[in-house]
Amino acid sequence: MEKEREIKALFFDIDGTLVSFNTHRIPRSTIEAIEAAKQKGIKIFIATGRPLVYINNLADIAHLVDGYVTTNGACIVIDGQVVACHAIPEADVRTMMRFSDERHFPCILVGETDALLYNATHEVEEFFHRLLDLQQISSPVSLDTLLQQRITQMTPIITADVEAEIMPLLPSCESSRWYPAFADVTARGVDKGEGVKTVARHFGFPVEATMAFGDGGNDTRMLQVAGIGVAMGNANEPLKAVADYVTTSVDDDGVKRALEHWHVL
Repeated sequence: MEKEREIKALFFDIDGTLVSFNTHRIPRSTIEAIEAAKQKGIKIFIATGRPLVYINNLADIAHLVDGYVTTNGACIVIDGQVVACHAIPEADVRTMMRFSDERHFPCILVGETDALLYNATHEVEEFFHRLLDLQQISSPVSLDTLLQQRITQMTPIITADVEAEIMPLLPSCESSRWYPAFADVTARGVDKGEGVKTVARHFGFPVEATMAFGDGGNDTRMLQVAGIGVAMGNANEPLKAVADYVTTSVDDDGVKRALEHWHVL
């Protein structure tokens, strides 16, 4: 068993970490573990690639959440207020849109409050419905209206090979990938790890007193930055390699087991 240490905040990825890809629900053991942590005075944060408008599956724990690190760290919301927002420069947004037009791939454009699937296809809409249980990908706004907002993330539905071609032409951006079918593109220097640091500074606790849970490539920096980085049993192998601890899967009480292992509960 590991030595007990004081943990002041827990950071959770959503898909494949808190929420099962199989059931689209948070396991009961995870809900109870988060409730127990909250009762001990530990703060609870979400750290996700989803924009706030796409977070539709946390009703069971929403009342326990102290803040949200959304769009892979590009937009951080605490107590309903945006405390950090990192926009992608307009030139890079336009470049991505041009590639989307030329190469005929859909791309989700995420603004401060809305999101649109640019060059949408029925197949891609169905794909995200199955994968993330999203009923609606695009907000009821026009493209012109969306582009008046700061764009915090772009999610092109492209292969890793196409991603490697495009990213050098987006000089102010970087990308991460947690699912083979698409990449998440944010402003350079933006990631979940920086989001954890921002939240820690905001609340005044050391980043060493944080514990983070994830399962995908976009969780890498978060697990490296946190005092304790936990990879789920269903995580990819590169993430497991950088984690301090590998727990069981989301469907096998992984969150609860890790919190017990580290004596947080």
